[in-house]
Amino acid sequence: MNVLLIHGLGRTPLSLMGLEGHLRRTGWKTELFGYAAFAESYDQIAHRLHQRFQSLAEEGTYAVVAHSLGGLLTRSALAIASIPTPHHIVMLGTPNQSPRLARHAWKVPFFQWFSRDCGANLANPDFFADLPHPLSPYTIIAGTSGPRGAWSPFGHEVNDGIVALDETRITEGDRPIQLPVNHTFMMYSPVVQETVVQAIQTNLVQDTPAPNLIEV
Repeated sequence: MNVLLIHGLGRTPLSLMGLEGHLRRTGWKTELFGYAAFAESYDQIAHRLHQRFQSLAEEGTYAVVAHSLGGLLTRSALAIASIPTPHHIVMLGTPNQSPRLARHAWKVPFFQWFSRDCGANLANPDFFADLPHPLSPYTIIAGTSGPRGAWSPFGHEVNDGIVALDETRITEGDRPIQLPVNHTFMMYSPVVQETVVQAIQTNLVQDTPAPNLIEV
């Protein structure tokens, strides 16, 4: 089986190489998808990703592991045109609701230049309202090591330092896997890496749409 790994905003494919190695040791073939938000529009990236999905689907069964913005790009790319969907999608810290920190950051000129319309989409609740739900079984992994308290932008809400737990949910019924990691470096965690493997393997063994999300 092929597994495509997609990084988050401001990162590069290098950020996923440790996770990629862990997946390879499981016996899967892996590929990395890269993009630069300041050089391409959100739609251009999504269309390139759609083409990559098409190529993978022609080879057989495939899965997707996406960090942060990569999960949103996955949802958009799969909705562009009908293609065989991934056997499973794992989202690492993906903000499936407009994250409050992005709405604050969008007021900063540097963030606007750096993130372009990827950042504009993150800060726009209407973008999320129109984003299609995945047709594939999916697992959301959310970090819980972010700051909490009266001084935190999240108050006492569980968060990973960038995205609140509630912001990772696509629907109210989703139950993300909660792990003690932060947003930026969660993909380096051995616990996260093994959880990704277990999420994909569970669905492969069952070969049926498993319950979308589990909580630990």
